[in-house]
Amino acid sequence: MGQLEDLKLFALVVEYRSISKAAEKLNIAKSAVSRRLQLLEDRYSAKLINRSPGNWNVTEIGRELYQRAITTVEDFEEIDADFKSTQSAISGPLAISVPRDFGLSFLSATLVDFQKKYPKIQLNVDFDDRFIDLEIDNYDFAIGISPKIREGVITKDLGIVKHCLCASQSYIKENGNPENLKQLKSHKLIHYGPAKRGRWTFISENTKKSDVIDFSPSLNSNSGHFLLKSAISGQGIAKLPDFILRDAFEKGELIPILPKIQIPEFLIYLAHSDKRRLNRRMRLFSQEIRTASVKKCV
Repeated sequence: MGQLEDLKLFALVVEYRSISKAAEKLNIAKSAVSRRLQLLEDRYSAKLINRSPGNWNVTEIGRELYQRAITTVEDFEEIDADFKSTQSAISGPLAISVPRDFGLSFLSATLVDFQKKYPKIQLNVDFDDRFIDLEIDNYDFAIGISPKIREGVITKDLGIVKHCLCASQSYIKENGNPENLKQLKSHKLIHYGPAKRGRWTFISENTKKSDVIDFSPSLNSNSGHFLLKSAISGQGIAKLPDFILRDAFEKGELIPILPKIQIPEFLIYLAHSDKRRLNRRMRLFSQEIRTASVKKCV
């Protein structure tokens, strides 16, 4: 048994808080585990675990060794799995959460292509706009769209989303075209989200500070595509992301409102828990999603 195996053995003893359970896991004799543990303590001239009847605790040096041991063991196992998988199909589960409208508009083809390329990866994709806790909800990745990155995650940049104010020609003909934010507030405003009150933030062209308007939406929904259709049918002025608006602008179904007013951009990012080590499936997905159509579309 080499030094790497000794570190793995030590990590198991700490995790199970038992020599006998570690021995059972490794399918070796309990005496062999005790002997290897003693040799490890001799090698580092330090007590790693205080163990006596009714007493079991890992020493400070033991805790430090454990933390470094699990990293070393995981690195080796990851390398071993990666190079073995180069000669065989990569398989296993991969769970991803994707914002509904963005995912259906732009990610569907990319996800299908990924599944075709790696057919033995069991891809599980949830199209969901709710807040995802990557640890509790047990997702490998979540694609996020927000003004800023939340804490507790590691992210890779995928692009940005720009928002635009828009309305149909028929709505403007009937209600007029607002020339400033004060006039905008008096219009029928279509709002994304479940709240009964809406709040839109803009950036002042002169001061570069935030200008905020609060309003009661004439219509609100958690579906961007529904709001798009509502705006096209003349129900009011909407603030929607470019990935939803692009075709409607090109077809002339909607026109921009107050185009010179700046709206804060949102970040698009691929996130995983900072407690999670990336396996080969995750690394492959990260590489594919960052070089595929997402970046070309945003």
